[in-house]
Amino acid sequence: MHTRTRRLAVAAVAAGVLASSLGSPAAAAAGRTADSRYSSTDFRHALDALRAAGVVGVQGRVITEDGRQWTAAAGVADTRTKRPVPAHGHYRIGSNTKTFVAVVVLQLAAEGRLGLDDTVDRWLPGVVRGNGNDGRKIKIRQLLQHTSGLYDYLADLGPRDAESFEQERLRRHTPGELVAAAMRHAPASQTWSYSNTNYVLAGMIIERVTGRPWDHEVERRVIRPLRLRDTSVPGAETGLPRPYARAYQQWRPGGPMTDVTVHSPTSYGAAGSMISTTADLSRFFRALLGGKLLKPAQLAEMKKTVAVSNGVATGYGLGLFQNKLSCGGTYWAHGGNTAGYISREGFTAHGRRSVALSISGAAGKSVEDYQKLQTMTDQIVDDVLCDREGS
Repeated sequence: MHTRTRRLAVAAVAAGVLASSLGSPAAAAAGRTADSRYSSTDFRHALDALRAAGVVGVQGRVITEDGRQWTAAAGVADTRTKRPVPAHGHYRIGSNTKTFVAVVVLQLAAEGRLGLDDTVDRWLPGVVRGNGNDGRKIKIRQLLQHTSGLYDYLADLGPRDAESFEQERLRRHTPGELVAAAMRHAPASQTWSYSNTNYVLAGMIIERVTGRPWDHEVERRVIRPLRLRDTSVPGAETGLPRPYARAYQQWRPGGPMTDVTVHSPTSYGAAGSMISTTADLSRFFRALLGGKLLKPAQLAEMKKTVAVSNGVATGYGLGLFQNKLSCGGTYWAHGGNTAGYISREGFTAHGRRSVALSISGAAGKSVEDYQKLQTMTDQIVDDVLCDREGS
């Protein structure tokens, strides 16, 4: 996670996203002339390089302004059978879930059913209390932009090795339990600080306002209208729809890979439990940035950012990162980490050019290896979006 990179060397079992980079995108443009064009061959070679850097598998998709789509994959989907990674496979999208949840909250705001400046306590009285936490002083807007100061419960939750994973992988958590875990800690200052607790609370508010669980509202308001047939909220289901690349966790540098594909997603909930594909996730973000899910006023609210300083990230809006490009300008994304999977994306201002990546078997490597991987994925996004046609 953004403020806890050191934990990645032990275990990255967190829905928190590192969508922003620890590296610089300037290197992404190095070696490319002003007249060069990024091609499907370049993309395929870039994924091969990720595989060579040590990930088990990777799949990716690029969509150009004229609707052309390039898909590529490298590595294996199963270390036992050596079957190849499917180019259209399902995967856990981690904190990309937050963008779906933010869309629902903003739609409810547009309908006048809640206000972004409503306090958390208005909808969840007494839930955020104790150790200096006070839901009467935190607004819904602050939840969505990670300025609430609330402690991230995931810092205390989850297995630390293969043995504890096996013991805990099917354990079910309730949203109330996750928030209660955060309440055992004092809050930080209300500057930007990434916390999964914020979006668990946002999901609880959606249910309080609508009378239906957050995942039902995501299904009704986003998944069905956009016909995202390969996108789902698994609830307590522990597996993934076929096809998929299996997820692997390396609990310590140099240690063996553990298959973590099957586990309960309830420890992530509205902060990071959804499943999708590169095709569906690209369709969602392109529709969002193209104005098909939110009214102009709410999309403008979503894009109002607070400053962050993590590599390419320049700001965080309401469920969206704004990131800088080496060729000038910015792009939008979220990204996500969950057990055994890393997802990275990038979308130009109106969503007309995009790239989406899913990486399996990389989340538990050393901090140095993770930083190298982060820089490489940033370079891929930057190269795709800085093509002359899309810059």
